[in-house]
Amino acid sequence: MHKQIATLFETQFEKDVYKGLTDYPKHLSSKYFYDAKGDKLFQDIMHMPEYYLTDCEFEILDEYKQEITDLFTLGNPNFNLIELGAGDGKKTKILLKHLSEKNIDFTYQPIDISQNVLNQLENSLQEELLDVQVKTQQGTYFEALERINSNNGTKKVILFLGSNIGNLLHQQAIEFLQRVQKLMHEDDLFFVGFDQKKDPQTILDAYNDKSGITEAFNKNLLTRINNEMEADFNLDEFLHWEVYDPETGIAKSYLVSKKEQSVWIEKLRLKIEFRAWETIHTEISQKYDDRTVQWLAEKSGLQIENVFVDSKGYYKNYVFKKRC
Repeated sequence: MHKQIATLFETQFEKDVYKGLTDYPKHLSSKYFYDAKGDKLFQDIMHMPEYYLTDCEFEILDEYKQEITDLFTLGNPNFNLIELGAGDGKKTKILLKHLSEKNIDFTYQPIDISQNVLNQLENSLQEELLDVQVKTQQGTYFEALERINSNNGTKKVILFLGSNIGNLLHQQAIEFLQRVQKLMHEDDLFFVGFDQKKDPQTILDAYNDKSGITEAFNKNLLTRINNEMEADFNLDEFLHWEVYDPETGIAKSYLVSKKEQSVWIEKLRLKIEFRAWETIHTEISQKYDDRTVQWLAEKSGLQIENVFVDSKGYYKNYVFKKRC
Protein backbone atom coordinates (compact mmCIF):
# COMPACT_ATOMS: atom_id res chain seq x y z
CA MET A 1 0.00 0.00 0.00
CA HIS A 2 1.12 3.57 -0.59
CA LYS A 3 -0.34 7.00 -0.09
CA GLN A 4 0.28 9.81 -2.53
CA ILE A 5 -0.63 13.42 -1.82
CA ALA A 6 0.86 15.23 -4.81
CA THR A 7 3.69 14.32 -7.14
CA LEU A 8 5.73 16.54 -9.42
CA PHE A 9 8.86 14.85 -10.73
CA GLU A 10 11.94 17.07 -11.04
CA THR A 11 14.29 14.28 -12.20
CA GLN A 12 14.16 10.88 -13.89
CA PHE A 13 15.49 9.44 -10.63
CA GLU A 14 12.41 10.72 -8.78
CA LYS A 15 10.10 9.36 -11.47
CA ASP A 16 11.74 5.93 -11.41
CA VAL A 17 11.73 5.76 -7.60
CA TYR A 18 8.03 6.62 -7.54
CA LYS A 19 7.19 3.98 -10.15
CA GLY A 20 9.44 1.31 -8.64
CA LEU A 21 8.20 1.66 -5.07
CA THR A 22 4.52 1.84 -6.02
CA ASP A 23 4.72 -1.20 -8.32
CA TYR A 24 4.15 -4.73 -7.10
CA PRO A 25 6.56 -6.31 -6.56
CA LYS A 26 8.72 -3.31 -5.68
CA HIS A 27 11.89 -2.61 -7.66
CA LEU A 28 14.59 0.04 -8.08
CA SER A 29 17.10 0.35 -10.92
CA SER A 30 20.72 -0.59 -10.24
CA LYS A 31 21.86 2.39 -12.36
CA TYR A 32 21.05 4.58 -9.33
CA PHE A 33 23.63 2.80 -7.15
CA TYR A 34 26.17 5.22 -8.56
CA ASP A 35 26.90 8.56 -6.93
CA ALA A 36 30.29 9.57 -5.46
CA LYS A 37 29.85 7.09 -2.58
CA GLY A 38 28.46 4.37 -4.87
CA ASP A 39 31.35 4.84 -7.31
CA LYS A 40 33.82 4.29 -4.45
CA LEU A 41 31.95 1.25 -3.15
CA PHE A 42 31.95 -0.36 -6.61
CA GLN A 43 35.69 0.23 -6.89
CA ASP A 44 36.02 -1.55 -3.53
CA ILE A 45 33.89 -4.43 -4.86
CA MET A 46 36.19 -4.83 -7.86
CA HIS A 47 39.12 -5.35 -5.47
CA MET A 48 37.38 -8.02 -3.38
CA PRO A 49 38.92 -11.51 -3.65
CA GLU A 50 35.42 -13.00 -4.17
CA TYR A 51 34.69 -10.70 -7.13
CA TYR A 52 36.50 -12.79 -9.74
CA LEU A 53 35.17 -10.84 -12.75
CA THR A 54 37.73 -8.05 -12.50
CA ASP A 55 40.77 -10.34 -12.27
CA CYS A 56 39.51 -12.51 -15.14
CA GLU A 57 39.06 -9.53 -17.46
CA PHE A 58 42.41 -8.08 -16.35
CA GLU A 59 44.03 -11.38 -17.32
CA ILE A 60 42.37 -11.42 -20.75
CA LEU A 61 43.30 -7.82 -21.58
CA ASP A 62 46.89 -8.28 -20.43
CA GLU A 63 47.45 -11.71 -21.99
CA TYR A 64 45.92 -10.83 -25.37
CA LYS A 65 46.68 -7.11 -25.65
CA GLN A 66 48.69 -7.51 -28.86
CA GLU A 67 46.06 -9.75 -30.50
CA ILE A 68 43.37 -7.28 -29.44
CA THR A 69 45.41 -4.37 -30.83
CA ASP A 70 45.84 -6.20 -34.15
CA LEU A 71 42.09 -6.76 -34.29
CA PHE A 72 41.29 -3.12 -33.50
CA THR A 73 43.66 -1.77 -36.16
CA LEU A 74 42.87 -4.27 -38.92
CA GLY A 75 41.97 -2.48 -42.16
CA ASN A 76 41.84 0.98 -40.58
CA PRO A 77 44.48 1.86 -37.95
CA ASN A 78 42.82 5.20 -37.09
CA PHE A 79 39.83 4.80 -34.76
CA ASN A 80 37.86 6.12 -31.81
CA LEU A 81 38.04 3.82 -28.78
CA ILE A 82 34.65 4.37 -27.11
CA GLU A 83 33.94 2.87 -23.71
CA LEU A 84 30.40 2.51 -22.38
CA GLY A 85 30.28 2.92 -18.60
CA ALA A 86 34.00 3.62 -18.31
CA GLY A 87 34.16 3.82 -14.51
CA ASP A 88 37.73 4.28 -13.24
CA GLY A 89 39.17 2.82 -16.48
CA LYS A 90 41.61 0.61 -14.59
CA LYS A 91 41.25 -2.37 -16.93
CA THR A 92 41.07 -0.23 -20.05
CA LYS A 93 44.42 1.37 -19.16
CA ILE A 94 46.08 -1.95 -20.06
CA LEU A 95 44.92 -1.43 -23.65
CA LEU A 96 45.48 2.33 -23.63
CA LYS A 97 49.09 1.88 -22.51
CA HIS A 98 49.77 -0.79 -25.14
CA LEU A 99 48.13 1.21 -27.95
CA SER A 100 50.13 4.27 -26.93
CA GLU A 101 53.42 2.34 -26.84
CA LYS A 102 52.69 1.01 -30.34
CA ASN A 103 52.04 4.59 -31.56
CA ILE A 104 48.51 3.69 -32.68
CA ASP A 105 46.44 6.65 -33.88
CA PHE A 106 43.32 6.63 -31.72
CA THR A 107 41.17 8.82 -29.48
CA TYR A 108 39.78 7.44 -26.22
CA GLN A 109 36.18 8.50 -25.59
CA PRO A 110 34.92 7.19 -22.24
CA ILE A 111 31.17 7.48 -21.66
CA ASP A 112 29.68 7.52 -18.17
CA ILE A 113 26.55 8.91 -16.57
CA SER A 114 28.67 10.05 -13.60
CA GLN A 115 30.64 13.25 -14.22
CA ASN A 116 32.49 12.54 -10.98
CA VAL A 117 33.86 9.30 -12.42
CA LEU A 118 34.81 10.93 -15.73
CA ASN A 119 36.69 13.72 -13.93
CA GLN A 120 38.64 11.19 -11.88
CA LEU A 121 39.41 9.12 -14.97
CA GLU A 122 40.59 12.10 -17.00
CA ASN A 123 42.82 13.29 -14.14
CA SER A 124 44.39 9.86 -13.70
CA LEU A 125 45.06 9.54 -17.44
CA GLN A 126 46.77 12.93 -17.49
CA GLU A 127 49.11 11.62 -14.78
CA GLU A 128 49.66 8.08 -16.10
CA LEU A 129 49.22 8.19 -19.90
CA LEU A 130 49.84 11.73 -21.05
CA ASP A 131 50.17 10.70 -24.73
CA VAL A 132 46.61 9.33 -24.89
CA GLN A 133 44.11 11.74 -26.42
CA VAL A 134 40.97 11.72 -24.25
CA LYS A 135 37.53 13.20 -24.93
CA THR A 136 35.13 12.34 -22.10
CA GLN A 137 31.42 12.01 -22.84
CA GLN A 138 28.96 12.52 -19.98
CA GLY A 139 25.49 11.08 -20.49
CA THR A 140 23.65 7.87 -21.27
CA TYR A 141 25.27 5.41 -23.65
CA PHE A 142 23.08 6.21 -26.61
CA GLU A 143 23.03 9.98 -26.16
CA ALA A 144 26.81 9.97 -26.21
CA LEU A 145 27.11 7.43 -29.04
CA GLU A 146 24.77 9.46 -31.22
CA ARG A 147 26.81 12.61 -30.51
CA ILE A 148 30.01 10.81 -31.48
CA ASN A 149 28.39 9.42 -34.64
CA SER A 150 27.21 12.86 -35.73
CA ASN A 151 30.66 14.40 -35.29
CA ASN A 152 32.66 12.30 -37.75
CA GLY A 153 32.81 9.09 -39.70
CA THR A 154 35.90 7.67 -37.99
CA LYS A 155 35.95 3.93 -37.32
CA LYS A 156 34.56 3.04 -33.88
CA VAL A 157 35.77 0.37 -31.50
CA ILE A 158 33.19 0.21 -28.71
CA LEU A 159 34.09 -1.34 -25.36
CA PHE A 160 31.51 -2.66 -22.90
CA LEU A 161 33.51 -4.33 -20.14
CA GLY A 162 32.82 -5.78 -16.71
CA SER A 163 29.88 -7.92 -17.88
CA ASN A 164 27.65 -4.86 -17.60
CA ILE A 165 25.54 -6.54 -20.28
CA GLY A 166 24.56 -8.91 -17.48
CA ASN A 167 22.46 -6.20 -15.83
CA LEU A 168 19.91 -6.78 -18.59
CA LEU A 169 17.46 -9.63 -19.07
CA HIS A 170 17.81 -11.36 -22.45
CA GLN A 171 15.12 -9.37 -24.24
CA GLN A 172 16.51 -6.12 -22.82
CA ALA A 173 20.01 -7.21 -23.91
CA ILE A 174 18.77 -7.86 -27.45
CA GLU A 175 17.18 -4.40 -27.57
CA PHE A 176 20.40 -2.86 -26.25
CA LEU A 177 22.59 -4.72 -28.74
CA GLN A 178 20.25 -3.81 -31.59
CA ARG A 179 20.53 -0.12 -30.68
CA VAL A 180 24.33 -0.33 -30.68
CA GLN A 181 24.27 -2.28 -33.95
CA LYS A 182 22.25 0.48 -35.62
CA LEU A 183 24.98 2.98 -34.68
CA MET A 184 27.77 0.76 -36.08
CA HIS A 185 29.27 0.86 -39.54
CA GLU A 186 30.77 -2.01 -41.53
CA ASP A 187 34.29 -1.81 -40.04
CA ASP A 188 33.26 -0.93 -36.48
CA LEU A 189 33.86 -3.42 -33.64
CA PHE A 190 31.95 -4.06 -30.42
CA PHE A 191 34.06 -5.63 -27.63
CA VAL A 192 31.85 -6.99 -24.84
CA GLY A 193 32.54 -8.84 -21.58
CA PHE A 194 30.23 -11.75 -20.69
CA ASP A 195 30.51 -13.55 -17.36
CA GLN A 196 30.15 -17.29 -17.89
CA LYS A 197 28.03 -19.88 -16.07
CA LYS A 198 30.10 -21.72 -13.45
CA ASP A 199 29.91 -23.22 -9.94
CA PRO A 200 26.83 -21.51 -8.43
CA GLN A 201 28.63 -20.95 -5.11
CA THR A 202 31.41 -19.01 -6.84
CA ILE A 203 28.78 -16.70 -8.32
CA LEU A 204 26.88 -16.26 -5.03
CA ASP A 205 30.09 -15.41 -3.17
CA ALA A 206 30.90 -12.69 -5.73
CA TYR A 207 27.64 -10.86 -4.95
CA ASN A 208 27.32 -11.59 -1.24
CA ASP A 209 30.76 -10.98 0.26
CA LYS A 210 31.23 -11.55 4.00
CA SER A 211 32.76 -8.08 4.49
CA GLY A 212 29.43 -6.46 3.55
CA ILE A 213 30.68 -4.21 0.73
CA THR A 214 28.04 -5.45 -1.73
CA GLU A 215 25.36 -4.96 0.93
CA ALA A 216 26.53 -1.34 1.42
CA PHE A 217 26.54 -0.85 -2.37
CA ASN A 218 22.92 -1.99 -2.66
CA LYS A 219 21.82 0.01 0.38
CA ASN A 220 23.48 3.12 -1.04
CA LEU A 221 20.41 3.33 -3.26
CA LEU A 222 18.28 3.89 -0.16
CA THR A 223 20.82 6.38 1.15
CA ARG A 224 20.53 8.35 -2.09
CA ILE A 225 16.76 8.45 -1.77
CA ASN A 226 17.13 9.63 1.84
CA ASN A 227 19.59 12.35 0.88
CA GLU A 228 18.12 13.53 -2.41
CA MET A 229 14.42 13.08 -1.71
CA GLU A 230 14.30 13.64 2.05
CA ALA A 231 13.16 10.09 2.81
CA ASP A 232 13.46 8.24 6.12
CA PHE A 233 14.59 4.74 5.14
CA ASN A 234 16.23 2.99 8.11
CA LEU A 235 18.94 0.95 6.40
CA ASP A 236 19.30 -1.38 9.40
CA GLU A 237 15.70 -2.53 8.85
CA PHE A 238 16.53 -3.91 5.40
CA LEU A 239 18.39 -7.13 4.65
CA HIS A 240 20.54 -7.57 1.54
CA TRP A 241 19.76 -10.93 -0.10
CA GLU A 242 21.28 -12.62 -3.14
CA VAL A 243 19.99 -15.64 -5.08
CA TYR A 244 21.31 -17.46 -8.15
CA ASP A 245 19.41 -19.78 -10.50
CA PRO A 246 21.87 -22.00 -12.40
CA GLU A 247 19.17 -23.01 -14.90
CA THR A 248 18.54 -19.47 -16.20
CA GLY A 249 21.97 -18.13 -15.23
CA ILE A 250 20.38 -15.19 -13.38
CA ALA A 251 21.69 -13.81 -10.09
CA LYS A 252 19.27 -11.42 -8.38
CA SER A 253 19.81 -8.90 -5.60
CA TYR A 254 17.11 -7.82 -3.18
CA LEU A 255 16.65 -5.52 -0.22
CA VAL A 256 14.20 -7.22 2.16
CA SER A 257 12.15 -5.40 4.79
CA LYS A 258 12.78 -7.09 8.15
CA LYS A 259 9.44 -5.94 9.57
CA GLU A 260 6.20 -4.20 8.73
CA GLN A 261 7.11 -0.55 8.34
CA SER A 262 6.35 2.64 6.46
CA VAL A 263 8.71 5.07 4.73
CA TRP A 264 7.97 8.70 3.96
CA ILE A 265 9.55 10.34 0.90
CA GLU A 266 9.10 14.07 1.43
CA LYS A 267 10.00 15.32 -2.06
CA LEU A 268 7.52 12.91 -3.61
CA ARG A 269 4.93 13.48 -0.86
CA LEU A 270 4.70 9.70 -0.84
CA LYS A 271 4.22 7.15 1.94
CA ILE A 272 5.35 3.61 1.14
CA GLU A 273 4.09 0.67 3.20
CA PHE A 274 6.22 -2.47 3.55
CA ARG A 275 4.98 -5.82 4.80
CA ALA A 276 7.37 -7.92 6.86
CA TRP A 277 9.84 -9.64 4.48
CA GLU A 278 8.63 -7.73 1.44
CA THR A 279 11.33 -7.23 -1.20
CA ILE A 280 12.76 -4.46 -3.34
CA HIS A 281 14.43 -6.00 -6.38
CA THR A 282 17.59 -3.97 -7.10
CA GLU A 283 19.76 -5.81 -9.62
CA ILE A 284 20.18 -8.78 -11.91
CA SER A 285 23.47 -10.27 -13.05
CA GLN A 286 23.00 -12.59 -16.01
CA LYS A 287 25.54 -15.36 -16.68
CA TYR A 288 26.11 -16.83 -20.13
CA ASP A 289 27.40 -19.68 -22.26
CA ASP A 290 28.52 -19.66 -25.92
CA ARG A 291 25.16 -20.84 -27.19
CA THR A 292 23.33 -17.96 -25.47
CA VAL A 293 25.77 -15.32 -26.72
CA GLN A 294 25.49 -16.67 -30.28
CA TRP A 295 21.70 -16.43 -30.01
CA LEU A 296 21.88 -12.84 -28.71
CA ALA A 297 24.17 -11.89 -31.60
CA GLU A 298 21.87 -13.44 -34.22
CA LYS A 299 18.83 -11.68 -32.77
CA SER A 300 20.70 -8.35 -32.74
CA GLY A 301 22.12 -8.31 -36.27
CA LEU A 302 25.67 -8.95 -35.07
CA GLN A 303 28.23 -11.63 -35.82
CA ILE A 304 31.01 -12.92 -33.55
CA GLU A 305 34.47 -12.12 -34.95
CA ASN A 306 36.61 -13.40 -32.08
CA VAL A 307 36.48 -14.62 -28.49
CA PHE A 308 39.04 -14.21 -25.71
CA VAL A 309 38.81 -16.31 -22.52
CA ASP A 310 40.65 -16.34 -19.17
CA SER A 311 42.64 -19.35 -17.98
CA LYS A 312 39.84 -20.62 -15.68
CA GLY A 313 37.13 -20.32 -18.33
CA TYR A 314 35.18 -18.06 -15.97
CA TYR A 315 34.84 -15.08 -18.29
CA LYS A 316 34.91 -14.24 -22.00
CA ASN A 317 35.27 -11.12 -24.11
CA TYR A 318 33.44 -11.44 -27.43
CA VAL A 319 34.19 -9.20 -30.41
CA PHE A 320 31.20 -8.43 -32.65
CA LYS A 321 30.82 -6.84 -36.06
CA LYS A 322 27.67 -5.66 -37.79
CA ARG A 323 26.28 -8.57 -39.82
CA CYS A 324 26.48 -7.85 -43.53
